[in-house]
Amino acid sequence: MSSTAAGVLAALAARGETLAVAESLTGGLVAAELTGVPGASRVFRGSVTAYATELKRDVLGVSGDLLRERGAVDAEVARQMAAGARRVLGADWGVSTTGVAGPDPQDGQAVGTVFVAVAGPDGNRKVAALGLNGSRSDIRRESVRAAFELLSGELVENARAQDTEHNGGI
Repeated sequence: MSSTAAGVLAALAARGETLAVAESLTGGLVAAELTGVPGASRVFRGSVTAYATELKRDVLGVSGDLLRERGAVDAEVARQMAAGARRVLGADWGVSTTGVAGPDPQDGQAVGTVFVAVAGPDGNRKVAALGLNGSRSDIRRESVRAAFELLSGELVENARAQDTEHNGGI
């Protein structure tokens, strides 16, 4: 997975952009993958591991009403966490993970229910809903992979949009 992290960091460095992370179920694994890459400090601003629901609200700015109504395992919560990471840590891009790694369901969501999100400098927020199987460790590891995959896809899409803009919409 470190090659995926390295690719994301290289793409961000080439663009002169930075990254921040907000993690729940992954408990710092996304940040660990990023910081395992030599030179990550050029791009990676930091992370917030908001395992407790109130930290999602108080530190990352996730809506308290949303958390009360839907719980912490929700697509919009993931979107707001990613945006909060960008804002709190002063980054161009934010990535987040929230979900249920097990062994028990949480907030009415089954084990393996995961949401990963990306918030970019253009204000767009993308989220991927995952239904994962396997052990707690498998679910957490796959969540990290999915977060990098979503970010990588957004970086490519964002670059295409910028190229089109710079070429007069052609």
